[in-house]
Amino acid sequence: MSFKLAIIGAGSLVFARTLFTDIMSVPEFRNIEIAFTDINQDNLDKVTHLCQRDLEANGIKTKIQSTLDRREAFKDAKYIINCVRIGVLEGFETDVEIPLKYGVDQCVGDTLCTGGIMYGQRTIWELLNFCKDIREVAAPNAILLNYSNPNAMVTWACNKYGGVPTIGLCHGEIHGEHQIAEVLKIPHEELDFICAGINHQTWYISVKHHGAEMLERIRNEFDSVERFQKEEKVRIDILKRFGYYSTESNGHLSEYVSWYRKRPQDIEKWIDTSSWIHGETGGYLRVTREERDWFLTDYPKIAAEPPKKYDGSCRGKEHGSYIMEALETGRTYRGHFNVMNNGCITNLPDESVVEVPCYVDGNGISVPKVGDLPLGCAAVCSQSIWVQKLAVEAAVAGDVQLLKQAALMDPLTGAVCDPPEIWQMIDEMLIAQEEWLPQYKEAIAQAKENFAKGNLIPTKEDYRGAVRIRQKTVEEVAQEHEKRNITAQ
Repeated sequence: MSFKLAIIGAGSLVFARTLFTDIMSVPEFRNIEIAFTDINQDNLDKVTHLCQRDLEANGIKTKIQSTLDRREAFKDAKYIINCVRIGVLEGFETDVEIPLKYGVDQCVGDTLCTGGIMYGQRTIWELLNFCKDIREVAAPNAILLNYSNPNAMVTWACNKYGGVPTIGLCHGEIHGEHQIAEVLKIPHEELDFICAGINHQTWYISVKHHGAEMLERIRNEFDSVERFQKEEKVRIDILKRFGYYSTESNGHLSEYVSWYRKRPQDIEKWIDTSSWIHGETGGYLRVTREERDWFLTDYPKIAAEPPKKYDGSCRGKEHGSYIMEALETGRTYRGHFNVMNNGCITNLPDESVVEVPCYVDGNGISVPKVGDLPLGCAAVCSQSIWVQKLAVEAAVAGDVQLLKQAALMDPLTGAVCDPPEIWQMIDEMLIAQEEWLPQYKEAIAQAKENFAKGNLIPTKEDYRGAVRIRQKTVEEVAQEHEKRNITAQ
């Protein structure tokens, strides 16, 4: 079979190659057209070189079209995979560091909280430009598979304002599934999971083994694993208080609610420092910097490693390749995707993006009706949905009042800051991110005036957060990769 696939953000140094390996592990896809596009020529060249070498090593004659012109990449494409980071690391740093001065201590800052709200402003504006190009030059009814965060906000904007059918993809629920299997001492493949909620705040509302519901065992036994008692304190506490386990990591979950990160002395109590994902201050920013520096420095070594195999042995669990395979071959695939609600979860707003079980085959993507979420879980999600809605509408219209209201309504931001602090913090972030926020031209000019007047609320300029871990050197990261490679063998 033949169709065209375009990947935007293909200069993503590790993730794009991982996705490409998954896709090319589908035997029927060996004759498809492939286009890579990015704004960074050097990164694009490096990833293209690695993927082209992998193709040739697997006996596939396809030549990757590599271009900085995204319209050229999108031309006639049936599927577009998006994995861009608008603002790259420079923008991400301001998402984490500026709120920290005001006491907002984030682990990730890419989904909700102040960092996620501002990341959404940058990403939504640019994604709507992508959607315009897709409508004009891609194949009719082209599908956008979105991996960019904040996933729910971006998927919402693309479906409502972009005019392109968009599915948001995330792998959060897969990791929790394996944790539950470990707690239950039941093989993962014997369990049937239903997750429902919103991206990064999804709940395991049913876990069955041969038809028998396991939820009560999960509630009673989850803290029986010593490792989880250390690493998943927030998730276990939420489980005890709401009755359902959250799909999201301890660090992510801790910044989406108001209870665990509002006082520095509390943060240490709720997180573990063995891995960034358990909640360290700016943890994801640290490892992203480390991986970038390692890739750029050690690229010759990476290029000398054996090519990826397309026999299925290197295929991961990201949903994108399985969705395309199901649509093109008719093989059924079931996964949890981010889609417009439209009555799927009946006690969440119809106009919101929910993460729910979906089925894919040759007839398309089907979204079964979930019904009501447990009331407490719905309440947690509803609070976040209103932040998302305010942020989406602000990004599309360049409405600074809505933007500041989104930050005001955010659970953690509101728990830490008062309204004047939030207004000043958003002004400071608008100024810092000016080059990626053209829709806020007037608001940024006003923010600059506000700062020029002085008489500002004092901030903690040198505050590094409750639990900040030293950034590893390139040599240390390289050693970790070598250990992982040896273990994998």
